[in-house]
Amino acid sequence: MIIGEAGQAAQALWGDVLDTPGRVYGGGKGGQFKMDPQELSAVIGQWEDVLDKIVEDGTKIQHLVVQSGAAPGKDPASGSFASTSSDSIIALLNQNTSMQKYARDYIKKLKEAQSKTMVTDQDMSDTFKA
Repeated sequence: MIIGEAGQAAQALWGDVLDTPGRVYGGGKGGQFKMDPQELSAVIGQWEDVLDKIVEDGTKIQHLVVQSGAAPGKDPASGSFASTSSDSIIALLNQNTSMQKYARDYIKKLKEAQSKTMVTDQDMSDTFKA
């Protein structure tokens, strides 16, 4: 139930959003997710696509690392600029490496959940066979 003038105005504009909630992934308790096998496969595919983009970005960043050491001039300001740029690009590469590890680990967990789901489903189906 929406309370107050602002709530009534929102309800008049959008209706009661609590009557028809949208699809929410992860409706479980204690940080658990609930997805059917097709949804889980789709989510794994999405994460694999994201990982591919992160890896592609990492390759581009590595090329920048190689090029970042050259100063545009021989004066101290140019050297300082090159050093600062190099430090920033290395920090970016470290962040990218961290993102790759996170995505790989998450995909691994999703695939483990998928295999457990398939084993559980098979066990349940075997239980009901004559």
